[in-house]
Amino acid sequence: MQSRNVDLSTSANSTHFGRHKQKSSHCCLSGFVSSSCTDWNRTWYTDKPDLTECFQNTVLVWFPCVYLWLLAPFYALKLYCHDCGCIRISTLCTAKTVLGFLLASFGFVEFFYILLERSHEIQNHMVFLLSPIIRSLTVVLAVCVIQLERTRGCRSSVFLFLFWVLAVVCSLVPLRAKIQLVMYENPCPVKDASFLSKILFWWFTGLVVKGYRTPLEAGDLWNLREEDTSDKIISDLEEEWTTECAKLQEKTMAAGVALGTRLPDQAQILRKLQKEQSSGFCLMYCMILPCSLHPCPLSNSLLLGFMNEEDAPLWKGYFYATLMFLLSCLQSLFNHQYMYTCFTVGMRVKTAVMGLVYRKSLVINSASRRTCTVGEIVNLVSADTQKLMDFVVYFNAVWLAPIEIALCLFFLWQHLGPSALAGIATVILIFPLNGFIAKKRSKLQVQMKFMDGRIKLMNEILNGIKILKFYAWEKAFLEQVLGYREKELKALKKSQILYSISIASFNSSTFLVCIAFAMFGVYVLIDDKNVLDAQKVFVSMALINILKTPLSQLPFAMSTTMQAIVSLKRLGKYLCSEELKDDNVAKAPFNTDNGTFSWTKEGPPCLKRINVRVPQGSLVAVVGHVGSGKSSLLSAMLGETEKRSGSVSIKGSVAYVPQQAWIQNATVQDNVMFGREKQKTWYQRVLDACALLPDLEILHAGDSTEIGEKGLNLSGGQKQRVSLARAVYRKADVYLLDDPLSAVDAHVGQHIFDKVIGPKGVLRDKTRVLVTHGMSFLPQADLILVLVDGEITESGSYQELLSRHGAFADFIHTFASNDRKESVTETAAQRDTNSTNLQAMEPMSEIDKEQVPEDLGKLMEVDKARTGRVRLEMYMEYFKTIGMAFIIPIVFLYAFQQGASLAYNYWLSLWADEPIVNGTQVDTDMKLAVYGALGIAIFGTTVAISVGGIIASRHLHMDLLKNVLHSPMSFFETTPSGNLLNRFAKEIDAIDCMIPDGLKMMLGYLFKLMEVCIIVMLATPFAAVVILPLAILYAFVQSFYVATSCQLRRLESVSRSPIYTHFNETVQGASVIRAFGEQHRFIAQANKRVDFNQTSYFPRFVATRLGLIFVGNGVVLAAAILSVMGKDTLSPGIVGLAVSHSLQVTGILSWIVRSWTDVENNIVSVERVKEYADTAKEAEWNVEGSSLPLAWPQTGTIEFQDYGLQYRKGLDWALKGITLKIQEREKIGIVGRTGAGKSSLALGIFRILEAAKGEIYIDGVNIAEIGLHDLRSRITIIPQDPVLFSGSLRMNLDPFDTYTDEEIWSSLELAHLKNFVSNLPDKLNYECSEGGENLSLGQRQLVCLARALLRKTKILVLDEATAAVDLETDTLIQSTIRQQFEDCTVLTIAHRLNTIMDYTRVIVMDKGHISEMDSPTNLISNRGQFYRMCREAGLV
Repeated sequence: MQSRNVDLSTSANSTHFGRHKQKSSHCCLSGFVSSSCTDWNRTWYTDKPDLTECFQNTVLVWFPCVYLWLLAPFYALKLYCHDCGCIRISTLCTAKTVLGFLLASFGFVEFFYILLERSHEIQNHMVFLLSPIIRSLTVVLAVCVIQLERTRGCRSSVFLFLFWVLAVVCSLVPLRAKIQLVMYENPCPVKDASFLSKILFWWFTGLVVKGYRTPLEAGDLWNLREEDTSDKIISDLEEEWTTECAKLQEKTMAAGVALGTRLPDQAQILRKLQKEQSSGFCLMYCMILPCSLHPCPLSNSLLLGFMNEEDAPLWKGYFYATLMFLLSCLQSLFNHQYMYTCFTVGMRVKTAVMGLVYRKSLVINSASRRTCTVGEIVNLVSADTQKLMDFVVYFNAVWLAPIEIALCLFFLWQHLGPSALAGIATVILIFPLNGFIAKKRSKLQVQMKFMDGRIKLMNEILNGIKILKFYAWEKAFLEQVLGYREKELKALKKSQILYSISIASFNSSTFLVCIAFAMFGVYVLIDDKNVLDAQKVFVSMALINILKTPLSQLPFAMSTTMQAIVSLKRLGKYLCSEELKDDNVAKAPFNTDNGTFSWTKEGPPCLKRINVRVPQGSLVAVVGHVGSGKSSLLSAMLGETEKRSGSVSIKGSVAYVPQQAWIQNATVQDNVMFGREKQKTWYQRVLDACALLPDLEILHAGDSTEIGEKGLNLSGGQKQRVSLARAVYRKADVYLLDDPLSAVDAHVGQHIFDKVIGPKGVLRDKTRVLVTHGMSFLPQADLILVLVDGEITESGSYQELLSRHGAFADFIHTFASNDRKESVTETAAQRDTNSTNLQAMEPMSEIDKEQVPEDLGKLMEVDKARTGRVRLEMYMEYFKTIGMAFIIPIVFLYAFQQGASLAYNYWLSLWADEPIVNGTQVDTDMKLAVYGALGIAIFGTTVAISVGGIIASRHLHMDLLKNVLHSPMSFFETTPSGNLLNRFAKEIDAIDCMIPDGLKMMLGYLFKLMEVCIIVMLATPFAAVVILPLAILYAFVQSFYVATSCQLRRLESVSRSPIYTHFNETVQGASVIRAFGEQHRFIAQANKRVDFNQTSYFPRFVATRLGLIFVGNGVVLAAAILSVMGKDTLSPGIVGLAVSHSLQVTGILSWIVRSWTDVENNIVSVERVKEYADTAKEAEWNVEGSSLPLAWPQTGTIEFQDYGLQYRKGLDWALKGITLKIQEREKIGIVGRTGAGKSSLALGIFRILEAAKGEIYIDGVNIAEIGLHDLRSRITIIPQDPVLFSGSLRMNLDPFDTYTDEEIWSSLELAHLKNFVSNLPDKLNYECSEGGENLSLGQRQLVCLARALLRKTKILVLDEATAAVDLETDTLIQSTIRQQFEDCTVLTIAHRLNTIMDYTRVIVMDKGHISEMDSPTNLISNRGQFYRMCREAGLV
């Protein structure tokens, strides 16, 4: 393991695009019993032992074979010597021989099967091919031995008996594995479905029936087909991408342009993917198109011809009717297959995009990472992938629609001659208008930009929610989010209105009527001989109705294409952003030669003229002030920065401990092992060395306790120690440690240094680079580097540096006066003990005594899917938010529109029946007025629905935001941020766009269907007998179906949240993942999550295709047959009307189902957004009519009366019976071990947790009776984790704009940041990046101090506020606090002990109650707990 030489940056890049094979548990011949053949985690350290596939295919197969082949010669020799005469061939013997040869033949069959079917797997694993051959040959040998025994007279053979026993025993394990595979694998039935089943989607019915009986669960879903899995899709795509990129680079080299600027070419790559997969079915569709388009009007024409002939035989009528039915069935089938294929490709595109974005996020360099936030990346995988999927499905309409239109017009020409040109002219006129609208709308796609901003801000709010609550800043951020939201909705509204114009112009019957009128008018006026009979009118009308589909699809297709192009550009921009370079770090002994590094290509260098050579196995300490470039130096060694000049080389594998610990949302054990096998003794040794054993004893589930996102339920010190343990467990060659001791107790820091980092620690033979602010560790370092402003000013051993009397020596003399031992304390910044949630004492999970141990350490609440149909209340809820004022006009407009359409159709049939030669007597002016009104009605309805939808989504987003911000801290600790981001991104997007669109379609088609039914019943009243049963059947099929479809949508939503959580986690820990070379494992996890999400998506889109194909065609058949039966009584006009309308039913029905299912599916979003309305909320922010004086608190006295606190009901008391009075201007230090309840006091004062008993009074006011914001805005805390938000520095200090610039500058001066800020390009308007990443940790701590100085309240709580700063700055800060807060009450939690030695009182906490309280000198003379702590820190 030691010899693994890893070139960090190379491994990072190869992850991106190079076919990486998962380290599989198969093996090739060369390493027969290699490490992959024996996996102890799978066979020994597990509850369900199993052998690896490799072991099963080699050892278990070969063992009996080897036995037989080795001993057969000796046995033959024995038989040869002992001849007992020949035995006659018996039935048994024959049976044995035949069975033997059969067994042997199976082996050969298996050999050929593998060779043909699984050839792609064999290249790596020849074992698969060899084993069946060896087995077969051995069985042939066994048959030969049987015959030999017979000829030599041996009746029973121990030799063969043993062979068969061995063979059977060794086959049991693979047999069990195969049975398990069959039992647990749930393969997709489409693979083995017959042709008929595939065409009619019968293979899907099993799932629908299951879903109808009981709500579906994730376990019921089929596995993905291999060609739909992430591995397969992305490995293929990566090959494509690599070749395309190579071509592009050649082109760009020739043209001399940077790669990133050639975005259109990049977008073409994704188009190529779509083109490749879709070319096949586009071809299929083109072939089907003509035959499916015209047959129905053609057969309609034949039927109407038959109706006109007086003496035509009846059988012809029935024949034409049946022909119509069959043709429309065929058309439906082809259409459904086409859509199914489209959706499959869409799904693959989604997988591909998600995979590419994820891989990219692992190799993107820091400069690019700063330009694209986590919010944007989440948006790329949520909103943009959706837009691309829609594009794949509807894109073909862009070029198919014009072909369909051309074909229709051609057939019209055949029917009506040159007068069809009038229709063509009308069509041509309408196209430019739509092109113009599409262009306008694509410009309005800026709503995506506002959405990005909103999601990014939400992500930051969720990450820094604790700070928002401490400072009572929720309102300021609420306003910011709503600002983005308003802009987003404004753009959306404009876009929707334009879309409505587009729909009205194309889809409206007005437009089709214009075409009809232009054509019929011209037709009758050209020539008196032209007669408009039923046949001409209704065949033309059927053709014009066919025109409706392509014409209504076109604006939609153009709009999706526009959106997809915007999304492709965004994706292209991200996928082409710069990556970490392979050559940043070379493989050679550890050194840096004349290196100059910067964070961005153009930015100023962060490190200059760096020359370091590190001998193997030495300990290097890096020291310097805040912001001097210590962390940048480690980043440069990891290859994370831009190398301007010089070289860096590292030999061997690397482990890295970042300054802010990155912790995964997994168990403690998983965090420490980080993907490695568990080696029990080494694991225990690591936990002991990193001082984690005492913490694990306190946790209920030990190392199986789940850690919350970003380590929410661990204290700062615990996080840092878990992060360190992860590195130590690695057994790497080089260790880069970025100040890992700043966050832990004094004695713990010393323990870790001695046991881990120091000359006697477990890492003593490794190369260690330690960034530290601790003086006491420096004498033990082999080499010390002193950094000032990004340059190494001095380097050498401790003694050498002291003897030079430079800046370092002066610094040491200033601070060593405290007594050498004290500096241990200084370093160790006893930050550990202030676990924010006292989690050390209580893991988050609420544990019932009866609960199974498996859930014991669980913390995070997984996103759950509701079951059953969407409740009616959800629709009511949605419509209520729109308001009745909008809904009534919408329904009225729809009814009016359909009524007008019905009237005009009926009038047309009357006209067709009139035996007129010249059609001039028609009152065209009045008619055209009716059609104009129709067009306005359509425009009105679509606009009204869009505006209604926007009103609803504004309210729903507002409610969701308020509900989330009003939730208590415990809610954020148990709810993964992925769940919340999923609500704000995907679900809100669905409410914005999908529901209104679905409603528009559904209502339009629903009214259209009513019109068709009325017309058919008017023509043939008897049809009611057929239509009613069909309607009932339809309703049944539909309800059968929606139950399944809806549950699938929920499952899909739920399985999407973990993808976002994982993306989020990866983006934040990318540098750690790269340093450890764990990209493959994380990619595999991401693939797994995406695939799991797709398992519920795949059946979902099949669910919208099934079962309705024949119901609609039944109406056609009924109308046609009934017309034939009533030939003598019915006029051809009425028949034409009925039949031409019934032809639309199938299309209408399938659209209704689709839009209904869409609405039902997307109403689930309303349900999920409303979910958080019912969770527990905090107390009111402001209490109405409160009599709190403006200047409260004036003195700053705090009184606890029998105060008790619990994290949750049923858990132990975190604080019990605290009674304490703090006078004004007192300075109180609070100390105690981890989990003693120090932080709980602070949480109680701020009411982050409400009192379980007792009260707290501040200046005589019971804090439980005032509003949370009234309380939190009047007292101040400097928290442990410095959190900044993206935005200007000024906004970070003063989000409400309440202070003047002078006040802000003076607070910065007091926080020792004035020089730094005044040197920044934009001074106070300097943009902080997400999470404040462009400031060092120490600088962020100082910004938090400046916030407190600005607020200047009477009560200040310091929660380990100076952990990440160097000693000099710490001393300055302490003096600032003493001067500035002299007339305030100050509570300091577990600070470096020497800083609280001059406080008025010290409170020692132990297990939730006060064990000692007095002045520091008295406590030391009492020789109690405080005295022991001081002795450990070397203060007494």
